[in-house]
Amino acid sequence: MSAIDGGIVMVTGASAGIGEALATQLASRAKVLILVARRRDRLEALATKLKATHGNLEVSVFECDLTSGTDRDRMVKEVDERHGGVDVLINNAGVGDMSLFELTDWKKLDMMIALNVTALTHLTHHFVRPMIAKRKGGILNVSSGFGLVVMPAFSTYCATKHYVTGLTEGLAMELRGTGVTITQTCPGPVKTEFVAHVGDNFLGQDTPSFIEISAEKCARQSIAAFDRKIVLTIPGIVSAMGTYIGAALPRWFRRFFFGLTSGALRNKQMAALAQKSSR
Repeated sequence: MSAIDGGIVMVTGASAGIGEALATQLASRAKVLILVARRRDRLEALATKLKATHGNLEVSVFECDLTSGTDRDRMVKEVDERHGGVDVLINNAGVGDMSLFELTDWKKLDMMIALNVTALTHLTHHFVRPMIAKRKGGILNVSSGFGLVVMPAFSTYCATKHYVTGLTEGLAMELRGTGVTITQTCPGPVKTEFVAHVGDNFLGQDTPSFIEISAEKCARQSIAAFDRKIVLTIPGIVSAMGTYIGAALPRWFRRFFFGLTSGALRNKQMAALAQKSSR
């Protein structure tokens, strides 16, 4: 039986997108759902909806800025006091950026590293110890296909997701035999608010519809992989094929191929910035 069933499950970034879809799909299985995000109003609306359709479900809402160490310390202390820890941790909260490295505001890069790397590591480190002590539990890291490949204009975002890949695969080996499992899901394009927070789409291109999948499909396939104790999964057939092929290519070839596009990318962003400043 999965640690989800009858367990205490925490979902970060639960106020929208994949996080909301994960919480909705887990509501029929978990005993307690702990929803964490900055937007309390959205969390409370989701909690009300889930409790109305799942009468025996307990839902706890924690408003938390996960980029703040002080906020994280407060939140995990309250979770421990109220629930005695968690059985399943789902690190879903994350943010991206599309921009050439030197043209990105440092505060945005700092915030992205704090959320995608530091917060994920902190929560994992805090909650995995009691899981090991109980010899039961699991962690699901919602990462990205960029955790396996690299692309210009996404350098720091790719780096944060490569960190998640390294941490997840290392822990998968360390946790063997402890009763605790870990899964990383690496979605490609998903229909969520994520793109709206990435930054200016200076490329002027939308994601082809045949590649993009829904948040519900991403959540469903990610949960299924966690239940099967699969260490790494890529939701969506097209995304999976493209990502695995890209990851299998020699590093020098990937650098050469995408390096050919870097000049055009730089020109496009500089033109977009010039047009924006002239308004």
